[in-house]
Amino acid sequence: MKVVLFAGGLGTRISEETDVRPKPMVEIGGKPILWHIMKIYSHYGFNDFIICLGYKGYVIKEYFMNYFLHNSDIKIDLENNNMEILGTRSESFKVTLVETGLNTKTAGRLQQVKKYIGNEDFMLTYGDGVCDVNITELVDFHKANNKIATVTSVQPDARFGGMDLTADGVVNSFREKAKADAQWINGGFFVLKPEVFDYLQKDMSNTMWEDEPLEKLTADNQLMAYKHNGFWKCMDALRDKIELNELWDSNTAPWKTWK
Repeated sequence: MKVVLFAGGLGTRISEETDVRPKPMVEIGGKPILWHIMKIYSHYGFNDFIICLGYKGYVIKEYFMNYFLHNSDIKIDLENNNMEILGTRSESFKVTLVETGLNTKTAGRLQQVKKYIGNEDFMLTYGDGVCDVNITELVDFHKANNKIATVTSVQPDARFGGMDLTADGVVNSFREKAKADAQWINGGFFVLKPEVFDYLQKDMSNTMWEDEPLEKLTADNQLMAYKHNGFWKCMDALRDKIELNELWDSNTAPWKTWK
């Protein structure tokens, strides 16, 4: 089963990093967050990736073109201009890199990679979010329900606590930040049948995957939600990058399910 990754957005809310590289290449623990996402899937045996490129896509191309070299020990004889590979720490990834346009929205990006997917179920997620979802259980849930689309639903940690007040300002109750107070939201990590492309028939270049396609799937009773109660984090702003790096550096990163 192939895995499609959205990696073409501008990442304007984390512009401190994305002036020089696309958001999926922002590093957590010295590796792009894109690599972390791919490692999550690889841990469950899914190593065939299709990456939708857009903004500064050449940075992602160069990363994978030189991946083997950058993750190997090498010996260089400058006199003879010879290079010897001494050892490698590469991955078993197979990566298809597709130019889907600078300003194309997510539905249009997905539409453009149809020819690389074939007539089979596939997975889809965003290039800026990590979690500890069990991919095997997610796929089994999708197959058992036999719907066109399955989305992983998550409850993000609330950023602020809450208070119940009387009209004159007396505090009746005070609640610290609690996940239970949050709504279920789209956490990415989709599983999709090829019939999903029936919902992407017209030119979708200016359409978000999260708008018309998912709304129509919902109206047709073809969207299921796999509830994930564990860790999930989207790197939406600089504070998120800092938090993810702190988790990684302290060896407590919940999404690191691989050895």
